Amino acid sequence: MAYNYPPEKLSVYLSDDGGSILTFYAMWEASQFAKHWIPFCKRYKLEPRAPAAYFSSSDNSSDMSHHEERLSMKILYEEMTSRVDAIVESGKVPEELKANHKGFSQWKSEMTSKKHPPIVQILIDGKDPNALDNVGNALPTFVYMAREKNPEYHHNFKAGAMNSLLRVSSVISNSPIILNVDCDMYSKNSDSIRDALCFFLDEEKGCDIAFVQYPQNYNNITKNDTYGNTLSIMNEVDLCGFDSWGGPPYIGTGCFHRRESLCGMKYTKDYKEDWNRGSERNPPDDIRKLEEKAESLATCTYELNTLWGHEVGLKYGVAVEDVMTGLMIQCRGWKSVYYNPPQKGFLGVGPTTLAQTILQHKRWGEGNLQIFLSKYCTFIYGHGKIKLGLQIAYCINNLWAANSVPTLYYVIVPSLSLLRGISLFPKMTSPWFIPFSYVMVGKQTYSLIEALLTREITVQGWWNIQRMWLIKRLTSYLYGTLAALSKILGVSKMGFTISAKISGEDASKRYEQEIMEFDASSLTLAVIEFVALLNLACLVCATSRAVMRGWAIVLEMYFLQILLCGLVVAINVAIYEGLLLRKDKGSIPWSVTLTTLGFVMLVSLVSRV
Repeated sequence: MAYNYPPEKLSVYLSDDGGSILTFYAMWEASQFAKHWIPFCKRYKLEPRAPAAYFSSSDNSSDMSHHEERLSMKILYEEMTSRVDAIVESGKVPEELKANHKGFSQWKSEMTSKKHPPIVQILIDGKDPNALDNVGNALPTFVYMAREKNPEYHHNFKAGAMNSLLRVSSVISNSPIILNVDCDMYSKNSDSIRDALCFFLDEEKGCDIAFVQYPQNYNNITKNDTYGNTLSIMNEVDLCGFDSWGGPPYIGTGCFHRRESLCGMKYTKDYKEDWNRGSERNPPDDIRKLEEKAESLATCTYELNTLWGHEVGLKYGVAVEDVMTGLMIQCRGWKSVYYNPPQKGFLGVGPTTLAQTILQHKRWGEGNLQIFLSKYCTFIYGHGKIKLGLQIAYCINNLWAANSVPTLYYVIVPSLSLLRGISLFPKMTSPWFIPFSYVMVGKQTYSLIEALLTREITVQGWWNIQRMWLIKRLTSYLYGTLAALSKILGVSKMGFTISAKISGEDASKRYEQEIMEFDASSLTLAVIEFVALLNLACLVCATSRAVMRGWAIVLEMYFLQILLCGLVVAINVAIYEGLLLRKDKGSIPWSVTLTTLGFVMLVSLVSRV
């Protein structure tokens, strides 16, 4: 709400899929605090303008009056958060507080998060001349929405919520440009709207732009990125490359959309945007009628037998609805733009444990592979609609999960072959040894240089990324591949598991200390442990063989296999620490270790027979 943008042209919507009265109460409190916060931000041109982010950062301003006002504002903010926390802890909004806004009457005792009617409440109406901040300036429109939920109807997860927001906003503000931001992100740059509009309003090249995508950045990544969650290489290298072929994919958050392109319109050369659309609306006296009309668009039955979720709005039926929706938009003739300014546009919260990381990447890998194996594969659906370079670029992400199969082969078969004395790669004296060595060394060297050039990744951080590269392909992407295949074969239905980003106090401390949290399922830990222990056993066996037969003979035959096996062992040092050295709650349970160790011994014995 505090964006550097005319408030009469700005509308802010919050979609609460749980339909919680506690969330609505927090929004009501925020709407009151905004009357003080927005003029404070604009008077001193503060950055960032998210209160929690601003008060947690240092303020180096030399203006003493600013510091005094900052202290007063911080007290107001802390009082507000204390009231909200107290109400949330009690689980109930007192009756005397409910009298402060008519919207509280929408909640009934029988309502639950999985079954409730549609609720649309305009907490601040930007068209009302009486909607002013504490210095007399206009406020942006501020709207709460909870679409109807009913177990008898499939709600289509995030895509369904976004499509309901599209319809509700069309009758309240109907602005031509829409920004969507996930609930765990905040705006870091108050000029992001103006920056994005520069692309849409360009007289020569702006008419065919459907969306402007900002990169997804996290503000809680540790110095050496323990779980390899930094997206720096994707943000600094991969997505930039999309621009020359027609634009980046839609990645679900931090994206400015042209409403008409998101609603299914095809691009034509004579297209012209109506920038005055949405500037006029019902007078303030008709607010309740407007809310009722908006609620009718957020019911479970509204989309039945319509094109919503198929040709209109976000696409249903795939775990990465954002990527699929962006592809469909580009196949209708539109282009997109990737914008990565020095001042980050948006910051969010990244996973802070191994389990959170694996869950998030499983969903991404599964959804992207679903696209590749369906009729929406870019080589089929995009043929003749988008450039070949863009089709190939999409496949880099679409085949994330499929990389698990060759990875699984390379960390098991060469090691077992080494155990049995079978050479899989050329000898050191063979001319073919050179290209194999070049690929192995060149790939890692290029990866390291690429990471360091982003200036956000340290050498240790790059090494952690290599470890997580292996772990994710053995777990997240392997599970994602199996899940995608089972859904395509009709064995199971699509689900959507939300990636939790909240950890306990002990886990948070270990994250800050860059100690891995082995909080994943027993099966997941067993897979990771099996690969680590198997390669360690095979490396020990190869070393003993070299001692008995001579290093020269063994290296001549098995150098590349020993190098590969040794690399896997080196990458998994943190796993061995979790097995043997650590005593904290985040270490690997002994029950998993003993089971896995027994299985490794069995496989080793069988392979020697």
